[in-house]
Amino acid sequence: MEIIMALAIGVLTGSGVWLLLRPRTFQLVIGLALLSYAVNLFILAMGRLRVGAPPILTKGAAVDPAAYTDPLPQALVLTAIVISFATTALMLVVLLASRGLTNTDHVDGEEDQP
Repeated sequence: MEIIMALAIGVLTGSGVWLLLRPRTFQLVIGLALLSYAVNLFILAMGRLRVGAPPILTKGAAVDPAAYTDPLPQALVLTAIVISFATTALMLVVLLASRGLTNTDHVDGEEDQP
């Protein structure tokens, strides 16, 4: 499972960086979204997700922290998802406004001349 997570994070990061280097603004937005997905997967993987572990501490029993999943990375990922959604929406609005003003969707505002 670790190799699948590492490959997923690597593919998302590589694809996101490749799209960030493209000249169109929509590709830039999609690249930033892919990078945020890669970071979310990385944070979630660092939280050591356990399957079949009890979610609640029982009263009066000895507490073994290694038997439970750390909820902090999951909370961070949920917060990051909300923030990245709002940021993506803001970037799309700026993209549409920029396209309306310049009549092009290139990042530098100039079309390539062949």
